[in-house]
Amino acid sequence: MASIADYYAGKSVLITGATGFMGKVLVEKLLRCCPGVSALYVLVRPKAGQSMQQRVSDMMKCKLFDRVREEDPDFHKKVVPISSELTQPGLAISPQDESKLVACVNIVFHCAATIRFDEPLKHALQLNVIATQQLLSLAKQMHNLEAFVHISTAYANCNRRHIDEVIYPPPVEPKKLIDSLEWMDDGMVRDITPRLIGERPNTYTYTKALAECVVQQESDKLNIAIIRPSIVGASWQEPFPGWIDNFNGPSGVFIAAGKGILRTMRANNDAVADLIPVDVVINLTLAAGWYTAVHRPKTALVYNCTTGGINPFHWGEIEYHVMSTFKRNPLEQAFRRPNANITSNYLINQYWILVSHKFPALLYDLYLRLSGQKPHMMRIFNRLHKAISLLEYFSSQDWEWNSDNMSMLMGHLSPEDRKTFNFDVRQLNWPEYIENYCIGTKKYVLNEDMSDIPAARQHLRKLRNIRYTFNTLLLVFIWRVFIARSQMARNIWYFVWQCKNDSQASSHPPQLSTLLLTW
Repeated sequence: MASIADYYAGKSVLITGATGFMGKVLVEKLLRCCPGVSALYVLVRPKAGQSMQQRVSDMMKCKLFDRVREEDPDFHKKVVPISSELTQPGLAISPQDESKLVACVNIVFHCAATIRFDEPLKHALQLNVIATQQLLSLAKQMHNLEAFVHISTAYANCNRRHIDEVIYPPPVEPKKLIDSLEWMDDGMVRDITPRLIGERPNTYTYTKALAECVVQQESDKLNIAIIRPSIVGASWQEPFPGWIDNFNGPSGVFIAAGKGILRTMRANNDAVADLIPVDVVINLTLAAGWYTAVHRPKTALVYNCTTGGINPFHWGEIEYHVMSTFKRNPLEQAFRRPNANITSNYLINQYWILVSHKFPALLYDLYLRLSGQKPHMMRIFNRLHKAISLLEYFSSQDWEWNSDNMSMLMGHLSPEDRKTFNFDVRQLNWPEYIENYCIGTKKYVLNEDMSDIPAARQHLRKLRNIRYTFNTLLLVFIWRVFIARSQMARNIWYFVWQCKNDSQASSHPPQLSTLLLTW
């Protein structure tokens, strides 16, 4: 049987969402590890002031493609941009481009989706469900199509605690919902959205479940595979450890914690943090495309791409390793020293939000106003609280995912393919991965130079000294305003500190409390 790289040799591949996080890694991996691939057709939406060719050209200039650029300087010639708009009928693909795709494409990887949790239902339905329907219609016309691989999410069925590798009945028939929402205005749709999504936390998971149903309906006409990744994070090994290019999901949380902005987060310390490295997802995706095309399973196979049931790591452990990494490798111009805490208690979380988030933000904004600058810190914290609240559902509970198909697929790979397209998460060293992830946010998201770490450490020492000074002044203020005016308070204060001082060696210098008592 041909290896994965040999299978993709001479093949034409269509990729949606190629300019997104996962799409970029998929394009890079195909070009680097399957150098015989004939062409990669990527659907790209032109943006204002930037053509689709320019968008693809800019994408391939990023550091992600450095390795493939060294091996093949002309790699970009294999990438063919196709103008497309997922919100338009027929995906807005021109007749000429459609004819080209119908005649040439052998494999389709559908990665495009909106991943915003708070996306209005109508827009999420258009991007995640209707666009999938239209791509399937195009795929059915392709003369040489061998596999259609759809990227879903492990949380499409998060209303269940145990999730098998099957396509569950949809919450509603997709066509009926699409027809119903067509005549409703945005306000009406917004009002009925909570009742429609039911036990699911957002429109993203809801529409992803509907999209799986849409894909299943075509499984008798196409060779289909569905990949369900959990929380996709930075790369583990390829093309290099820690590559990440966005603030989505845990990346933004890590950066906020490293900057000292995030001080508290509501989550369950003992809950499994089901992160999955992006290169693991892409390796599984390419292997699933190969298996689907070569073996042609009778039904659509679903692959739960998760770590919790195989190599679990918990939110409490992530907190520890993120904090320790950013203390050793601090971010530049931190707002405060990194010191975030996770709690599952709502009232404790709200208390720390008030004390550690809102109060410092108000003080800093007051300082900016007094210095003639525009205040912005409270606005940053409000955005942070909104983002954190959207993640609470996933950080406060556990799920069990069956991964038999993932294990089966691994068993079909040759030793060489297991190495080249590695998706065995049992080998993942979590502390090392989290450290590389945090450093990756510093290097690739914030574009900070590692050579500036000594200056960043000096800045943290400065912040520490400011905190000590503030705490000392606060203690003096409390003493002068409250304790010094009350004989009983002074007696209690004296008794407590006298007991402490008696237990210490007489050679120690005077304590602050002693000086305050004298004062």
